[in-house]
Amino acid sequence: MFLIIGIIVVFGSIIGGYLNEHGNLAVLIQPNEFLIIGGAALGSMLIGNSPATIKRCGQMTLGLLKPNPFNSTAYEDLLQVLYKVFQKARKDGLVGLESHIVDPEKSDIFKAHPMFMHHTQAVALLCDTLKVLLTGAVENHHLDEIISSDLEQQHHEAMSAPSAITKVGDAMPGFGIVAAVLGVIITMGSIGGAASEVGEKVGAALVGTFLGILMSYGVMGPIAQAIEGRIASEHAYMLVIKTALLAYARGDSPMSAVEFARRGIEPEDRPSFAALESMVRNRAA
Repeated sequence: MFLIIGIIVVFGSIIGGYLNEHGNLAVLIQPNEFLIIGGAALGSMLIGNSPATIKRCGQMTLGLLKPNPFNSTAYEDLLQVLYKVFQKARKDGLVGLESHIVDPEKSDIFKAHPMFMHHTQAVALLCDTLKVLLTGAVENHHLDEIISSDLEQQHHEAMSAPSAITKVGDAMPGFGIVAAVLGVIITMGSIGGAASEVGEKVGAALVGTFLGILMSYGVMGPIAQAIEGRIASEHAYMLVIKTALLAYARGDSPMSAVEFARRGIEPEDRPSFAALESMVRNRAA
């Protein structure tokens, strides 16, 4: 939503100011300039990035059209899931969790929380780590390294998308200059013509520079920044799961482990202790 609103504000402000100065809007509509700049940007994206990264760029950009899924409601749901899982393990032992973590889609615990199940990487982190604890193959003090390595790789992979968009965005002013230079070259062929005709061609050429700068700083840069913010939100969500798992692995009670997780949530999304206690004692019972 804010993506669309922001783009409308950017273009509306610029075009509105231009029209208020009695500018001719038709001069800004230069399809060939759009083709040169857009094609060069797309080509550079294809040259410099893998198909997976390009696909991720599209998915994450479209994802900005939806509200941030890592909000206070998502964290409340997560804390309930964690408490249920740890309480089940405390009651029946880790062996009692095996059927739930091997096939979470069939688990009564996880099926009751579709919001959490929607975050497939979070489900994988929780279940895979509990499987490691179940096997006893890794000592508790090594668990931090395993989870950190996993999250680091996920974060590195996710950041490839905004990095690619930022690099192409940084190149847009250059592509705009290329389009402008080509326009000037064409204009030189009409240098002996009417002044109005030459002026029109020069104006059309300058649209390339204008468009390149606008797309760089007004569209692509902010989109990359918004994607980075969304990635940071997801990473913070995963760190909450990590905190809870480490607390449980060292022997803390389910309530204590979930409280450690709650303290790791950013203040604007963090439920109060009273709210947490109410959730886990009543709803997650």
